[in-house]
Parts: sequence; C-alpha cells; structure tokens
Amino acid sequence: MTLVVRGPEVPEASRVLTADALAFVEGLCVRFEARRRELLAQREARQARLAAGERPDFLAETRAVRDGSWTVPPAPADLDDRRVEITGPVDRKMIINALNSGARVFMADFEDANSPTWGNCVAGQANVQDALRRTIDFVSPEGKRYTLGPTPATLVVRPRGWHLVEKHLLRDGEPVSASLVDAGLFLFHNAAEQRRRGSGPYLYLPKMESHLEARLWNDVFVAAQETLGVPRGTVRATVLIETILAAFEMEEILHELGEHAAGLNAGRWDYIFSAIKKFRDRPDCLFPDRAQVTMTVPFMRAYTDLLVATCHRRGAHAIGGMAAFIPSRRDAEVNARAMAAVKADKEREAGAGFDGTWVAHPDLVPIAQEAFDRVLGTRPHQKDRQRDDVVPDAARLLDLRVPGGTITEAGVRNDVAVAVQYVEAWLRGSGAVALYDLMEDAATAEIARSQLWQWRKYGARLADGRVLDLDLYRALRDEEVAKLPRPAGNRIDEAAALLDRLVTSEAFAEFLTVPAYAMLP
Repeated sequence: MTLVVRGPEVPEASRVLTADALAFVEGLCVRFEARRRELLAQREARQARLAAGERPDFLAETRAVRDGSWTVPPAPADLDDRRVEITGPVDRKMIINALNSGARVFMADFEDANSPTWGNCVAGQANVQDALRRTIDFVSPEGKRYTLGPTPATLVVRPRGWHLVEKHLLRDGEPVSASLVDAGLFLFHNAAEQRRRGSGPYLYLPKMESHLEARLWNDVFVAAQETLGVPRGTVRATVLIETILAAFEMEEILHELGEHAAGLNAGRWDYIFSAIKKFRDRPDCLFPDRAQVTMTVPFMRAYTDLLVATCHRRGAHAIGGMAAFIPSRRDAEVNARAMAAVKADKEREAGAGFDGTWVAHPDLVPIAQEAFDRVLGTRPHQKDRQRDDVVPDAARLLDLRVPGGTITEAGVRNDVAVAVQYVEAWLRGSGAVALYDLMEDAATAEIARSQLWQWRKYGARLADGRVLDLDLYRALRDEEVAKLPRPAGNRIDEAAALLDRLVTSEAFAEFLTVPAYAMLP
C-alpha cells in the first residue's frame, strides 16, 4: 500500500517527495486517519448541540487537570525569547525577508497565509529545508539577490488544520490529511538535522476545538519521533487558541501536549470567526462591523487574559495577536494613525503579561520590539507574572456583546470587497493579500463572509435603518465587484460566485477554503 501522487509536475518534488518521505507520511496516515475523522465527527455533533442551545463550559471530567500542579518543560534556548514573531507564506523571498527582519521567530505558514496549490506546498517544504540549513537564497527577476543574514529568526512551521485534506496525495483513492502531509514532510526532512544543529523542529498548531485534538497531535509527535530516531520532546508545539471552544480547554490542551508543549497564541481573527460560526444559530449574537470587534471588547479581553494566566501558571509562553497593518508609502497621515494604533496594541499586550506578539510586516518589528523591551528588559519572557487576578469565567468568555457596535453600509461593502479580492487572489495561488493597508489571510476573509451570511440570514438592520435582505446584499455586492480591476487571468467572477453561494445558502459552510480548494488545480 503506497501513497499515490496525483499532482502536476512541480519543481523540487524529487527532493521533497522521496520514497522514504512518502512512506513516512503514509505510516502516519495509516495510524491516525481514523481518529482524525472521529474527531471531525465530534465537531459536527458538538455544533448540533450548540444549535440546540448548549452553552460551552469548562469540562467537569478534566477538573483534576485544571487543579493539578503540573508545568510544561522549559523552552529550548532558541525558542525562549519570543518577544516579536513575524508570520507569512512559505515562498522563498518571503522566508528570507522574514528571517532577516529582526524578529525573534518566523512562522512559515502552510495554512491561512498559503494558497495550497500543489506547487506552493511542495516548494514551501523545499524552501523550509533550505532555510533551516542556512542555504536559502533568491534572485529576483530584476537580478537582486536575497540571502540570509548572520542572525536569522528561529523558524516555526504551521501545518494545515485537521479539517483539511491534500487532494494531490491519495491513499486507497482518498485524499489524505493535509495536517499529516505538512507536518510529516517537515519532520521527516528536518527533525534530525535540527537536533544536530542544537535546535529542534518547532510547530504552530491551528484550528483545534478540543484537548482530544491536541492528544492526537501529541500521539503523532511520539510516533514520528520514534520512527525518525529522535528523542521524545524534540518536537515543540505552540497552539493557536483561535476557536471559542478551545478557550475552555486551554489547560487541557497544554497538558495533552505534555513534553511537546511550548505555549499558546491568541489567534484573534480566527477567534472572532469562530465566535460567529459556533453561535450562528442565535439571532441575538449578531456581530457589528468587523473593525468594531477589537481586542478590548468583553469576550476578547476575557479570552486573552485567561490565555496569559493559563500559560504562566503552567510555565508556557503566551503569545499575542497579529498586527496586520502594512506601512503606507503614499499616505503619511494614514501611516501615522496606524502606527500609533499598532504601538498601543503592542503596549497593551506587553502590559497584560504576554511574552511576545505577532506582526505581518518587517517595518512593524521595531514598534513591537520597543513595546516588549520596555516591559521585559533583558528577560526573555515574563512567565513569573502569574495574573492571579484572572478567574476562569464561562459567562465572561461568552459575553459576545460589543458595546456601541453597529452594522453599517460601509461595513457590508468592506466585507464584500475583502472577501472577493482575497478569494480571487487565493484562487490564483496567493494566500497573503495586501488589501486596504492590511495584510489579509484566510481568517479575515472568513470573518467577512460569515458576517454577510449572518446579517443576510437574520435580516440585520443597518445603522441607517435599512434591513440587509438578499436584494440589498446583491445590490451592494454588484457595486463593489464592479469597482475591482480585472487584469488578465483574473478570477473575480469565480470568487464573487463563491461568495454568493456562501452568503445566500441556508446552510453555513464551516470553512470557505474547503469549497475554494475544489477550484484549485
């Protein structure tokens, strides 16, 4: 029984998709695919219970874990100071620039910032191999050469989530888990090499909804390390708490990862998307314009405070959310306002006890660094700040009110424009897209389309008194799509049609990237 490659011929496949590498990935699939499917079925069952009125709460059956005195192992030396982390897709130039940005950590993203074309996924693995071996370089079409500087950031890989498959690799005629493909290829090619260099293979784990999903990851790591002949605990993983259900199981998630746990990250955009998605059957939970759902609204503040308290109680790193602004080269006033907002956001995170934060652009690294330097000084983190003032409170986590929030025509238009333009770029192979001075990835497109679905389904009333029914949605959609440029090879019509399907369907699609993936070659 062997994996069958059904993807097009792509460069670098010969050194990424070796027979031994594919056999390793297949071994993981054989052992863990059934459990992955069981966990996805549990997600569906949980959603049905939420639709029937169940309210999430901390688990009674895991109280002993929450009451215990355990901690995670100390961080490896090159993952101990994480005060600024930069994220981005796995293309070659981006990796070099991010590693040279001055950030302490670079997250190479096979997930939300990556359009998972077969070429992107295979080339990304090759690029990561070269980056970890310090041999990566790139020459632009204009002849400019990019190479690594003397002190590159520590590289961490984010594989795709448990819900996604890789359609270009088949086992018994069925596509295999994209998580196991991304993580498996990364570990096979780099775990031993990283250990030889005094480091280790580090991962960011996305989209989990329960500690049982973390248990599956832990079992994958144990099996992978045994097969590869590296000691247990060589792999270290940071979990993105980006679903509202995972917020109730943060202690248990760290506990399940055990010797492989490194920390938690406040994945703010996906968390907002998750809150909309999980409570989509409640018309009393309509969110206002995306820009109004800030980190200081009650449910976001409750979740981030609890994340810091949880991590520091267990000796883990607490990493803050993304600053997605792209510095403007054309509007100094816009630039000044945005930089001030980024500065305030990072100062708030450092003051709240986070050990580090995310940025999307190298120009934001100094702003974030200054905010954390002021709090940390020469210390690598502030885990000693225990946040004993934070008490786990289910009601606060579920307080989805946004004081003063409104739904406006401008908000509807922005959601349409962002969703269509992002999906269009994604269909052409780009997963990180600059829109309106922000670096957008799949998470913000998910918020946009889910808000439109929610507002349309429940007839949300705009600030000017109009109801967002199907006719008004279509009228505003048509006007926004008509404004978009249409260069040769564009896929705007396909993107707009997909948005229409998602917004007008009575059933809510769990992830827009699933139907969009079917549209990739």
